[in-house]
Amino acid sequence: MKSTLCLVLTWAALVLGAGVLPGAAKLPPHFSDHMVLQRGMKVPIWGTAAAGESVSVEFAGQKQTATAGADGKWRVDLAPMAASAESRTMVVTGGDGGPAARFDDVLVGEVWLCSGQSNMDFTVAKTPKYYFAGVNNEAQEVAAANDPLIRMFTGEWSRTYEPQATVAGTWRVCSPETVREFSAIGYFFARDLQKEINVPIGIITGTYGASTAQAWIRRETIAASPQLKPVLDEFDAKVKAYTPPTEEELQPWHDAVDKARAEGKRPPRRPRPDPVQDQHNPTVLFNGMIAPIIPCAIRGVLWYQGESITPPKELFPLWNETLIADWRKLWGYEFPFFFVQLAALKANSNTPAVREEQARALALPNTGMAVTIDIGDPDNVHPKNKQDVSARLVRIALAKVYGRDLEYSGPVYTSMQVEGGAIRLKFSHIADGLVAHGGELKTFVIAGSDLKFVPATARIEGDTVVVSSPEVASPVAVRYAWENYPEGCNLYNAAGLPAAPFRTARP
Repeated sequence: MKSTLCLVLTWAALVLGAGVLPGAAKLPPHFSDHMVLQRGMKVPIWGTAAAGESVSVEFAGQKQTATAGADGKWRVDLAPMAASAESRTMVVTGGDGGPAARFDDVLVGEVWLCSGQSNMDFTVAKTPKYYFAGVNNEAQEVAAANDPLIRMFTGEWSRTYEPQATVAGTWRVCSPETVREFSAIGYFFARDLQKEINVPIGIITGTYGASTAQAWIRRETIAASPQLKPVLDEFDAKVKAYTPPTEEELQPWHDAVDKARAEGKRPPRRPRPDPVQDQHNPTVLFNGMIAPIIPCAIRGVLWYQGESITPPKELFPLWNETLIADWRKLWGYEFPFFFVQLAALKANSNTPAVREEQARALALPNTGMAVTIDIGDPDNVHPKNKQDVSARLVRIALAKVYGRDLEYSGPVYTSMQVEGGAIRLKFSHIADGLVAHGGELKTFVIAGSDLKFVPATARIEGDTVVVSSPEVASPVAVRYAWENYPEGCNLYNAAGLPAAPFRTARP
């Protein structure tokens, strides 16, 4: 399959360097004890062996065999399987008939990939690695996290210049001891989804804080885009010109890192950092964390990214759309891609324009957006209410993937009509009606032809909202929640889902 071609220039070197012998077939780390395999579709299993060696994979009554090519790579596809909570064993056998690998406690269910930056990386509890983490009601959530049908593979952070064959990590069964280091959004999504569909849930996480979308896209795709290629060229030039600092230069930094960790603070940046280790640069996280897991069978992707947007910022929507299209091309199917819109925050990283640009990805098929404008923290880019974020992602998945008849989106602005000194707004996704939580509608502003916006009065009339102000006799435009931190924004539908910030016209 074409999707396997992305799997790396380094496979051959890995095979030759490892001294692979007959009977010693190897698999990447994301094949391990306690893994969850995707139900209802072909499940690729792959690895390396000696060139020409026959490798067999046995699981759930199936036996699939492949021969390693001249480059040492082999792959089999298990036929689609029904979900099963039965703990079973997968056995991989090499050409001499001896067992090369054995994986115990393997389940079959739904597998989702969670990726993006720190708000997806954010763990259920604060740990030495995740010093900024910990969710609302952390102690209670950790104590209650005892579900062996939920498992998570957390890929170790890895930024590389070339695509890699493996990413370190292992599957872990959900328990109060393990859940502390689970992605909070990934865990709560798995927990709530498992309760609804009653099958095992596996989460694969490949995340890195403060990363940009371009870091998660492969080189070939960026190079083929006239708009995006200059960013790649600039990165390559930095790599070529880079000289690492000496150990003498690094010692004060090591001391500062130790002190910061001891005090529970953010460690300082490495002096003269390697551009390959900068998560803002193109391809580096795709190479280190995504390439190794393609073409692992997954149901879909959950994505949370946006706070780190590097120049030129006007390319941000194109990066997002390119990432979605390219990952689907590499996997070979149009999987669901559901993402989180940035929460409210009193900082210029979370502007209304960025949220608007994120929402543009909804024009792509099989996408969904969880709106979080109402559950942000004014002073914390990592709001600890990850439960509601995940619950909204689950609603999207239930409606768009699992066939549930339920509303999955808050009200979405569709059109406006000027009526004298007022503007009437129409919406889709109104469920059983529009709702103003906590009293009168807030954070609406209105403007005339001069586009000078002033606070407005807004009221719900049936399935519409009517907006006006005595200061604007002839209105032409309305905005809602159009601030970094729109305190009090309260337009919802009867399903309890918030409207995303919107404007009726661009300036």
